[in-house]
Amino acid sequence: MDFQILISNLTNPTLLFFILGILAVIIKSDLQIPESSSKFISLYLLFAIGFKGGQELANSQYTAEITYTLLFGVVMASIIPLYTFFILKRKLSASDSGAIAATYGSVSAVTFVAAVSFLEMQQISYGGHMVAVMALMESPAIVIGVILMMQFGKESGKAVDWKSIIQHSFTNGSVVMILGSLIIGLIADTKQAEGIKPFTNDIFKGFLAIFLLELGMVVAKRFSAFTKYGWFVSLFAVIIPIVNGCIVAYLSQFVTPDIGNRFILAILSASASYIAVPAAMRIAAPEADPGLYIPMALGITFPVNITIGIPLYFTLVNLFT
Repeated sequence: MDFQILISNLTNPTLLFFILGILAVIIKSDLQIPESSSKFISLYLLFAIGFKGGQELANSQYTAEITYTLLFGVVMASIIPLYTFFILKRKLSASDSGAIAATYGSVSAVTFVAAVSFLEMQQISYGGHMVAVMALMESPAIVIGVILMMQFGKESGKAVDWKSIIQHSFTNGSVVMILGSLIIGLIADTKQAEGIKPFTNDIFKGFLAIFLLELGMVVAKRFSAFTKYGWFVSLFAVIIPIVNGCIVAYLSQFVTPDIGNRFILAILSASASYIAVPAAMRIAAPEADPGLYIPMALGITFPVNITIGIPLYFTLVNLFT
């Protein structure tokens, strides 16, 4: 790994605000971000990423490479929950194993945003279609996780409301906002779109910093409740994402030569969902413990990815060319 990139990432103001959020909880500060403000900022980040992706897609030509990249993302989102389920099943129940497998097969929009911010800092471009890749990777893992629960769980014969699960996968707020913004950016008049460029570009990193500050506080609060589950799930939450990211950093060279796109594929494959999956699992597997799979994704995997993972996958993508 290029330690200069690692140090640069660790001293990124947005990441430092994430650390400040953790410290605020440790020292028991009364620092708080209003819930309404936090929701607005998260919607803004998804809007800005989606709109910019749509604008870039509008200015690029559709090629077979885009199709291959979309398919590769869906395949990875399907394979990861399949193999992780059987690792988890050795120590956990089928419902918990399925929920965690779905969590790690799906993706984190916030990790995607952090990766895009890193690429901009490195002055490396990426394809607008990567926003669509992220959105498409949300759902396959949820469906596969539920199928595995049904097949190997104690209540394998129970009926599952597939309509509600699939509807949740495609209509949860983060997917609607980012895909909707992508489509609007794609069809919007270029001259008219220039009018909102200061809102989508200039203030993006400032809002990201405040959002990560709040996320740091959430991570610190949830992590303490998670420690009762022991070393197995902790190691899983560190090792499996890194393995996924490293494998995709290598395999992605056979799909696209673009460094930015390959890096995003790697970080998406390494990320874990703590928004879409919990919403779906409330319907599909209420017996699965959200106090297990949410802190794993948010308290361990997310910090590992944005501190060590981002520079590691970026280094590997550049190495495997």
